Amino acid sequence: MEVHVIVASCENMISGSAIHPGDVLTASNGKTIEINNTDAEGRLTLADALVYACGLEPDAIVDLATLTGACVIALGEEIAGLWSPSDALAEALVTAGRTGGEALWRMPLRGSYKEGLKSPIADLKNTGPRPGGSITAALFLQDFVTKGLPWAHLDIAGTVWNDKPRGLDPAGATGFGVRTLVAWLVGGAPC
Repeated sequence: MEVHVIVASCENMISGSAIHPGDVLTASNGKTIEINNTDAEGRLTLADALVYACGLEPDAIVDLATLTGACVIALGEEIAGLWSPSDALAEALVTAGRTGGEALWRMPLRGSYKEGLKSPIADLKNTGPRPGGSITAALFLQDFVTKGLPWAHLDIAGTVWNDKPRGLDPAGATGFGVRTLVAWLVGGAPC
């Protein structure tokens, strides 16, 4: 089995060349993105990483990101959100999470929420309205994945840090998602 790990990292620093509200960026797949929230810069690099990953023609893609505070509000600090159009991949990841002692909860990819990402000057905005923020974030990412390719997004924003020991995780950074991915790969991956 061949596994690729792609790290899409960026920094959010103030400077004259930083992105500004109203800027329009062009992603590596040619889609244009209106910036309406400069604090949602990570999804811009993740979008390009997903395009790159799709170009490798994998059997499946799973991305992990501390993407939204909205997921923390929805699921708290012990459960990560899972979005996927693939029932088989979603179930395999939930099962792998159980095996690894990491809780995942499948969330909806409701198409009607994509209305909130519409832009009058670009293909889409980088963030939607506040309600359903973790859903619109996942829908944003889905635009950068080849249709039909099994893909899952794990929003691990609430699960990556502990103030006190919890389950298998000591206080501090948890490494959430690693045990799930290892269990998924050992279980035969992709779905």
